[in-house]
Amino acid sequence: MDKTLKMSLLFDFYGPLLTERQQSIYEMYFHEDLSLGEISEEFDVSRQAVYDMLKRSTQTLEQMEGKLGLVERYQRTQYAMESINGQLQSLSSTLERLGRDDLAADLRGIQDKVKALLADD
Repeated sequence: MDKTLKMSLLFDFYGPLLTERQQSIYEMYFHEDLSLGEISEEFDVSRQAVYDMLKRSTQTLEQMEGKLGLVERYQRTQYAMESINGQLQSLSSTLERLGRDDLAADLRGIQDKVKALLADD
C-alpha cells in the first residue's frame, strides 16, 4: 500500500488520539503536502522539531494499529464487500438470462445495500 494512503488511513482511525498540535502538524505534512520548512515557520520551531513530531506521531499511529488492527480489519472488510458485490452482480446477470427477473431484482436490492455500505466508508 502507498505510504501516503497508509498514513492517511492510520490518521483517520487513530488521529484523535494525538495531541492537537500533533494533529495539526500531521495534517499539514500529509494532507496539505507542506514541507518541513513551511510547517516550522507556521509553528515557529525548527525543521528538526517538526520532523521529530512527525516521527513520534507516526510511531504512535503505527503502534495503535499494531495493537488494535482497525485499519487492517477495515481493509479486509472492504475487500470482502467488493467481492460480494461482484458475485451478486454476476448472479443477478445469470438469473436475468434465465428469465428469473424476480430473483434478479431481489439480488439487485441486496447489491444496492452492499454498495451503500461501501459508499459510507
